[in-house]
Amino acid sequence: MADRRRKPGFETLAIHAGQEPEAVTGAVVVPIFQTSTFAQEAVGKHTGYDYARTANPTRTALETCLAALEGARWGLAFSSGMAASDAVAHLLSAGDHVVMGDDVYGGTYRLFARVFDRLGVALSPVDMREPARAQRAMRKKTKLVWIETPSNPLLKVLDIAALAEIAHKGGALALVDNTFASPYLQQPLKLGADIALHSTTKYIGGHSDVVGGALVGNEPELRSRLAFVQNAAGGVPGPLDAWLVLRGAKTLALRMERHSANAQAVAIWLHEHPKVLRVNYPGLASHPHHDLARRQMREFGGMVSFELRGGEAAAKRMAARTEIFTLGESLGGVESLIEVPLPMTHASVRGTKLAPPAGLVRLSVGIETVGDLIGDLAQAIG
Repeated sequence: MADRRRKPGFETLAIHAGQEPEAVTGAVVVPIFQTSTFAQEAVGKHTGYDYARTANPTRTALETCLAALEGARWGLAFSSGMAASDAVAHLLSAGDHVVMGDDVYGGTYRLFARVFDRLGVALSPVDMREPARAQRAMRKKTKLVWIETPSNPLLKVLDIAALAEIAHKGGALALVDNTFASPYLQQPLKLGADIALHSTTKYIGGHSDVVGGALVGNEPELRSRLAFVQNAAGGVPGPLDAWLVLRGAKTLALRMERHSANAQAVAIWLHEHPKVLRVNYPGLASHPHHDLARRQMREFGGMVSFELRGGEAAAKRMAARTEIFTLGESLGGVESLIEVPLPMTHASVRGTKLAPPAGLVRLSVGIETVGDLIGDLAQAIG
């Protein structure tokens, strides 16, 4: 007989957390509650649902599941990863300061450098691979330390525990963008972070058919502040979007194992190719923070980037020649994608010291037959 006192494993939580059979019909799969409003028994008396921007049962199921997967007490779902990022930014006030990694998703940098800077929020991008650099960047008005690990697109691996300690000693929140790793490979809250952020569009959704975002954490007061912004600003997912992400989460563990195995094989192959200058993948022993990645992560994920000889022209030429890898932005789907960050996902930092190398190619390695993927890259590099 199974020990019912045992804490459920990740795969069990992904399938069952927040997903009990529906009370009225017994439906095993959480229904899509496609409604904008809910009947009330009397003025101010309702079941906990009154208007769907504030709460929806399908969204509640997703938020409960995401919290369980991150080992958190609460989760909040948003209409996109950037909507989730924006909600965190709204915790700040004019005069506050943010310390951020110098290699992050271009949209994250744009949000703080070109939107919230006009509202008086200061930003310091820092190479956080050495935590002491983040320590030196802290100010009296630092309220947020933004940690993205592995980073986009250079796959830098940052010491979450050390950076969270620096943030807390300075009176700041520590946020980890956990999108590249997913909750299956890395759980930042257990390493001291206050908030884990996801673009659920990516690995959690997993099928390139939905856009979403999420925040998870433990502190009730922090949840209250973020839930207020979620409702007041209204950046929430519709019930179908929530349902699609919830469906994707069920197979997250299985997919991440295959993504990681395929990416490891691709990275090893690229590492030996004469036209490749360098490969960025935490699973390679040559990665400068391979040992840290082994401590923080279960596996090393499905993202690989590499720099080609010949610069941007060579990168664009290769990206246009693949047949299985689809040229496109985004990542984390079952299908493999290829892109050139500088003119695509990171165009907002072109011309700055934060710009990725011109010849950098980024791969989102899917779950196809790995030999087919390597063959495709071989013919595309030429």
